[in-house]
Amino acid sequence: MPFEIHHQPFGAFTEYSIQNVETGEFVSLLPAHGAMVRQLVLRHQRSTQESKLVSLIRAPKSQQAVLADETHASALLFPFPSRIRHGIYAFEGEMFTLPMNEAHHDNAIHGFVFGKAFELYGQEISESEASLTLRYLHDGSYPGYPFPFEFRIRYTLSSAGLTVTYEARNTGNRTAPVSFGWHPYFTLNEEPVDQLTIELPAAKQVLLDDRLLPVGEEIFEQKGELSLRDRVLDAAFIVEENNGAGVTTVLRSAQQGLQLNVWQETGPGKFKYLVVYTPVGRDNIAIESLTSNVNALNNGQGLIVLEPNEVAKGTIRVSLS
Repeated sequence: MPFEIHHQPFGAFTEYSIQNVETGEFVSLLPAHGAMVRQLVLRHQRSTQESKLVSLIRAPKSQQAVLADETHASALLFPFPSRIRHGIYAFEGEMFTLPMNEAHHDNAIHGFVFGKAFELYGQEISESEASLTLRYLHDGSYPGYPFPFEFRIRYTLSSAGLTVTYEARNTGNRTAPVSFGWHPYFTLNEEPVDQLTIELPAAKQVLLDDRLLPVGEEIFEQKGELSLRDRVLDAAFIVEENNGAGVTTVLRSAQQGLQLNVWQETGPGKFKYLVVYTPVGRDNIAIESLTSNVNALNNGQGLIVLEPNEVAKGTIRVSLS
């Protein structure tokens, strides 16, 4: 079989990798640190005779670098992505207060499964793909979120690229508010962002205030390929509906003759939102698929409400062409 699953030490962590030994493609994961993707390398087939491997994720080089990182690189954002104003929200007539972990804006941000230890829940290998499923159980004890859940993430490597599928089950005895996002920082072999272009599947842009919280929305008219040269982005978008067929954000390198495709599932309860962020270093770009808007625990935009034992799930795919 072309696919193999391995594990090896990464500092005190154990790093798991799914590899295609025929093509050299692989994805590596750190279950003990939020089930994050540390590395993703896919093959770009330039012609029938020529192909090359492309590094697609900004990869911390050591355990110390992983632990010191405060950018939520590759974080799984659950049970809420993005910001909650002051960490305070109301649900079914009751007020809740989350820890404010974004002090400079006085917000709670990006949920709380990032950095938590996930367990290896399952693995599968076939001729066409291999996958690892990781699981985190929440007992309801996190401050401000007394809603128990089972959260699973499945990473699948195939000839089509990397597929990321989440599944969240309400394991409590009352309804629970949830939403999910993924926070990868993408790179195209570390080519400067200013040399790249992006094409966004956005129907509307969310208008944000100085604390990066929503205050409205407007039609997004910048269709087609946009140059990233000197373009500073920390923006949220509502994506096109596209009849539930999913939408794709495209990051292109003219110099390398390739494009990164980040596809997100659309439809009821799926990935209706997108955040794009260009860090100060401008050597990578965050393309974040989200099921809900910023501050969704308060504004309800895209918020999923699960009955006891009900499941939410959705899929994101990363590929090269």
